[in-house]
Amino acid sequence: MKRLLLTLPLLASLAACEQLGIEDPAKIAAAKEAEGKAVGSACRHASRAIEDCYLLNPKALKAAVFTGWKEMDEYMRENKLEGVAPVVPRGPDGKALPPPEPAESHAAEEKPASSKPAAKEAGKDASKSK
Repeated sequence: MKRLLLTLPLLASLAACEQLGIEDPAKIAAAKEAEGKAVGSACRHASRAIEDCYLLNPKALKAAVFTGWKEMDEYMRENKLEGVAPVVPRGPDGKALPPPEPAESHAAEEKPASSKPAAKEAGKDASKSK
């Protein structure tokens, strides 16, 4: 009876571990596994090689990434789906490169500045002719 009374508060305190920020290691492992599978299948859908996927996601579990990549590959083959080309360019180190600035934005910035004086001159010419 004493053992039961001593273990009851211990069990109650363990039940509240999540409220204290202590997470179950099994849940953490399951989340990392699921994240790795998602990364792998996204890489396959983006037509990336598995080696590139490992390089771009060094913290992901390699076994889970491979499993996700393989499952997506099978799914895409069965449904005759084509991969999509990755949009974000990557450098040789695997990090995303900054997007290039469009040339139009520089030209657009210059046009208003040069068109204002021309508009003023045109207005002066029109007032002189009256």
